Amino acid sequence: MTTSDVRGLEQLERAVLDDTASLASALRQCLMLAGYAHHDELRAWALKELEGYPGVDGLPLYRKVPAALEVEFALHLPGKIIQGNTRRISVVQLPQSARERGIGESAPILQGVRELEGLIAISDRLIRLGPPGSAEYVLEMTREQQQGGRESTEITALSWAIAKPSIEGVLDHVRTRLTQFVAEVRAAMPPGQQNPDPNQIDSAAQQALNITGGDGSTFHISAPHAKADRGGTASANVNEPVPATPQPWWHRTSVIWSAIAAVAAIASVVVAVVVAK
Repeated sequence: MTTSDVRGLEQLERAVLDDTASLASALRQCLMLAGYAHHDELRAWALKELEGYPGVDGLPLYRKVPAALEVEFALHLPGKIIQGNTRRISVVQLPQSARERGIGESAPILQGVRELEGLIAISDRLIRLGPPGSAEYVLEMTREQQQGGRESTEITALSWAIAKPSIEGVLDHVRTRLTQFVAEVRAAMPPGQQNPDPNQIDSAAQQALNITGGDGSTFHISAPHAKADRGGTASANVNEPVPATPQPWWHRTSVIWSAIAAVAAIASVVVAVVVAK
């Protein structure tokens, strides 16, 4: 195989250095270059970034971002329904089934880069994504309210509220890795060489993307300088007392609305007595 067999480096370089160009376009250029180089792992990575990841298993660390848990609820009061109320909750307020599944304050970003670019374009500040199984958890949380005597509260939605810069950071990380990949290929090419050879592509992929080579081997990607608060684990001392479960916010809300309804009822009675006199 000659050096001219691997084409597309110049096109990829222009795409990754143009901040106004879609990252999806740059990844397609990378996909073609990986095809010319017969580099299966690089091609698989570019394809997953384009189409999205099938699940959390094998998800790169840079695709796990901090996220607040939010619920939307409706209050069924006498004569009216108040909808569209949104509150943030803690992990301990989730159903046990959700906690056992690992739903918490870190969201896996599974979508392809084109979809993420679209979400950023239509969002002002927050991007809300539904955890897997959220419809089931909503029913469980509503059932818990009814069993606790709070029939007026209905949980209608559960979502992760993610700051827009966090999603932008995912895309920027991918673009930076692609830029580093191009730089590593350029550094491996001697003066006068027009196109890289497959060995230079493989070496650059390992340096920039930490993609392992080999026939049928499993590739992995690491995020340099990753911080624990963007996907780390938490630990607790078993000798410490278990903190008391906080009173659910919806209990306080239903109590307040019940009090308001009671006051309104008393006021109507008083008015009726005055009119009668």
